[in-house]
Amino acid sequence: MKQSVIKKQQQVDELAAKFQEAKTIVTFDYPGLTVAQFTKLRHELRKEGCEVAVIKNNISRRASEAAGIGELADSLTGAKAIVISYNDVVAPAKIVYEFAKTNKVVKIQAGVVEGKVVDAAGINELATLPSRETMLTMLAAGMLAPVRDIAVGLNMLVEQGLEN
Repeated sequence: MKQSVIKKQQQVDELAAKFQEAKTIVTFDYPGLTVAQFTKLRHELRKEGCEVAVIKNNISRRASEAAGIGELADSLTGAKAIVISYNDVVAPAKIVYEFAKTNKVVKIQAGVVEGKVVDAAGINELATLPSRETMLTMLAAGMLAPVRDIAVGLNMLVEQGLEN
């Protein structure tokens, strides 16, 4: 009996450490997914450096409390899978969000983004953000627009000067 209590406490401690180290955590319902579908999702997540696991709710609740993200515990009821990313903030949300579009049984429940607990809407919002490259392109275009406008204006002045 004591052996199982010690083992469970070790699992809680290990998961709490992962929660504290994570940049993003996404929890979602998965019942109804086939083994092949879950394997495909797991493969996509691993390609982006994410972990996905199905952990007993009691252990994940206790780990979230120990990690200081107790608000997450409220969403850990029923059959839940947990995705953890240590590097990329957006990848786990984006992958699960896209996967849920074609697999209607997958329902995002909640998550943690850089230490802050967010609901499903927050995870969905994160998932629909443009990629970093797209945002940098938008920034560059915004910064170049005034320069382009000045060049066009100067060109018009030169052309008007040549006509007169």
